Amino acid sequence: MAVFTQGTPCWVDAQLPDLEAGKRFYGELFGWSFDPDRDEALLDGRRVAGLLPKRDGRMPTTWTVYLATGNAGTLAARIKAAGGRMVMEPYPVGPFGVRALAADPGGAVFGLRQSGDDDGFETVNRPGTFCWMEVYTREPEAVDTFYATVFGWLGRQADPDEEGRDGSFDYRVWSPPGSRAGDDSAFGGRAVMTDAFPAELPGHVLPYFAARDCDATCATAVRLGGRVATDPFDTPHGRIAVLHDNQGARFAVLAEPAE
Repeated sequence: MAVFTQGTPCWVDAQLPDLEAGKRFYGELFGWSFDPDRDEALLDGRRVAGLLPKRDGRMPTTWTVYLATGNAGTLAARIKAAGGRMVMEPYPVGPFGVRALAADPGGAVFGLRQSGDDDGFETVNRPGTFCWMEVYTREPEAVDTFYATVFGWLGRQADPDEEGRDGSFDYRVWSPPGSRAGDDSAFGGRAVMTDAFPAELPGHVLPYFAARDCDATCATAVRLGGRVATDPFDTPHGRIAVLHDNQGARFAVLAEPAE
């Protein structure tokens, strides 16, 4: 069983109306295969994500990032005390441990995952696997305080000049407790939703998957029935695009700069 630092991403899954269509989409996009006995995607035989049938049509079609915890019940109480809410209280999932869904003060939904016998990512940070998470919010101060209080995340404000942005750029990079805040230890960040975002788009958590070629991945996604929400653009950390799959689930891809 993999051991994940408390509060860091340990799994990601998508609930899809048409599971077989989702397997075809991501199978070609990322080279995933699928465990015939579990709702899991594999890359070279190693667990990278979950694809599940959506059982409630009222729920959004979305990717969910799960954060590791040793005790989901205790963490749920801490979330509520810090101004968040539980969307789904902790519930057992057999050998896969305990899961829950929560929302931060800005409305972004994330999962909790208390590990079981055989659980979580087996490989990350390589093409076709999870590599980053971002919390998008319209309430940055409340959200920053929330995650620091609940998980002990260490935050560092990104320098607009280093990121090639103007002075209004507000982005916070998060590292786990016990580390030195900075890019070497970072696992995610907080971005502010400006007026450029549709008013109906709520606060949300955006998972990133690594890609060899950002533009080629976008072209493949469109060919497979997905769409590009944010065209590829360059950053000091690589080339990024935001996509929707062929059923509407939102995710991003990142191709790191060539060395």
